[in-house]
Amino acid sequence: MDTGTHLVMGLALGGLATLDPVVAGSAATATSVMVGTIVGSQAPDVDTVLKLKNNAVYLRNHRGITHSIPAVLLWPIAITAVIYPFFPEANLLHLWLWTFLAVFLHVFVDIFNAYGTQALRPFSSKWIALGVINTFDPYIFGLHVLGIIIWMLGGNPGYTFLTLYIILVFYYFVRFFTQRKVMKEVRALIPDATDIIISPTMKFHQWRIAVMNNNQFFVGRAHNNDVTIIDQFNRVKVPSSPVIAAAKKDENLSAFLSFSPVYRWEVDEYDSYYEVKFIDLRYRSKDHYPFVAVVQLDRELNIVTSYTGWIFSEEKLRKKLEVIPN
Repeated sequence: MDTGTHLVMGLALGGLATLDPVVAGSAATATSVMVGTIVGSQAPDVDTVLKLKNNAVYLRNHRGITHSIPAVLLWPIAITAVIYPFFPEANLLHLWLWTFLAVFLHVFVDIFNAYGTQALRPFSSKWIALGVINTFDPYIFGLHVLGIIIWMLGGNPGYTFLTLYIILVFYYFVRFFTQRKVMKEVRALIPDATDIIISPTMKFHQWRIAVMNNNQFFVGRAHNNDVTIIDQFNRVKVPSSPVIAAAKKDENLSAFLSFSPVYRWEVDEYDSYYEVKFIDLRYRSKDHYPFVAVVQLDRELNIVTSYTGWIFSEEKLRKKLEVIPN
């Protein structure tokens, strides 16, 4: 989920913790638990700082080791160790328990969006992405904000957020059910599909669809279970040419290929260089595919410049690459 949603979830857990008699009976424990749930709900996303280095490093590592099983166990210990000296009268066990719940819940809810996490590391490096909840879900965020407002107006925080989470459990089941109905429609429309990726959007009844069969890529949308195919591309195997082989050595393209399961490719030849472009087909937006990886190589196949990330216009892409094609 996004940073804002994780923040309100941390506040909600701090409110839910008031149902714990040990927390409710001690001001020091209640305050320390609130700090622990807020920090714990943010801690796994500390790897966001990798974006300051470059997008390639960020793509390869975000929601990786910081969301792994060892990290889920170590984050609460580290956070508790920092908080406890400021609240020596707090109950150490319950501080750790609620902080652990905040960290665990952060990683758990991240599994449900299209990006996913490597939550099973070190046992598996596979990305787990169930694709039923958008990275920012206005309903989930809005319910948390509503709960916080009720709390500020004098409502009981424990029962308020307990009710909220019961509602959210049903909401998640509804999202799974809706995704399954869309999946059924896609299979009826493309019966020979070998891979189907259904990604949520911020709108409850709209989904992005990317489908592969042995010969084609299909890109579409679903609205109220009505599936529409918008684009079709012939599925052409990436050639083992010297240009492609050289481009794949670039860290930006390598990171893109480790992240994207559905893409098409292009190779353009200019007077003094080649340009290799890979385009992710999952994120079509306003007749454009914004998530790309581009590598430019000179005639000797040395990498001149490259980029991977979100680009919404050709002009911005050229600025990123700092090269204007002939």
